Amino acid sequence: MPLPTRERLHQIVFGADTRAGRIFDIILLWLIVASVFVVVLESMPTLNQPYRVLFFNLELFLTALFTFEYLLRIFVSPKPTAYMRSYLGIIDLLGILPFYLSFFFEGYHYFVVFRLLRMLRVFRILRLFRFIQESEHLFRALRASTYKIAVFISFVLTLVVLLGTLMYVVEGPENGFTSIPQSIYWTIVTITTVGYGDITPKTGTGKWIASIIMLCGYAIIAVPTGIVTVALSRTNKNEGDRKCQRCGQASPGNARYCMHCGELLETNNP
Repeated sequence: MPLPTRERLHQIVFGADTRAGRIFDIILLWLIVASVFVVVLESMPTLNQPYRVLFFNLELFLTALFTFEYLLRIFVSPKPTAYMRSYLGIIDLLGILPFYLSFFFEGYHYFVVFRLLRMLRVFRILRLFRFIQESEHLFRALRASTYKIAVFISFVLTLVVLLGTLMYVVEGPENGFTSIPQSIYWTIVTITTVGYGDITPKTGTGKWIASIIMLCGYAIIAVPTGIVTVALSRTNKNEGDRKCQRCGQASPGNARYCMHCGELLETNNP
């Protein structure tokens, strides 16, 4: 029986249009789930001691398979360097690298859970293009909101530094606010409404300031959500816009004429 050609192997490894390609990817996904499951079980003290050797052998076997698959992808890829630099190539590498690093740094093999990121291939295997499309809308909205969110975060950072310094002056080291960084930590925990409770204000003034910070926290959490929501609605709204061939400006999808120059817009109907 002749061995598969490099082109045929490329179809199987990188493609999901053939039966062999789908089977290859489905087996790969189950191996990813199995490897992460092994690491999770290994972290349990009650199982780690009696089955340490078994867990190591399973990890070694699965990592060897993933290493072979990664090298195979490099071999069959028309542009190996491009694949290695792509985000999928980097994720594939992150799936095997922690195991080898564990020989030099103890505990690093637990990072093989990064293999779960490879589950993103399920969108390609199951042809869930609708989900991919929606994720693209979300990324576009986040990209459009980047500068607004950056300005907002800068404002929040300034606010927590000021409030943290204020709490340090009001409460002082005797009440647990031993330094300005410690007070800033408390402010961040409070303003995000997490409230660990490891540091608490003792004075009446400090409690009033803490109450104001807590109330401000709700507004601070809502602002970035609103920014992204507005950008997302604009992205969805612009999906149906029609571009004028004359002036290049966009008009609403239901418009017959360009709202900028009055040119008759081309229809998509035959």
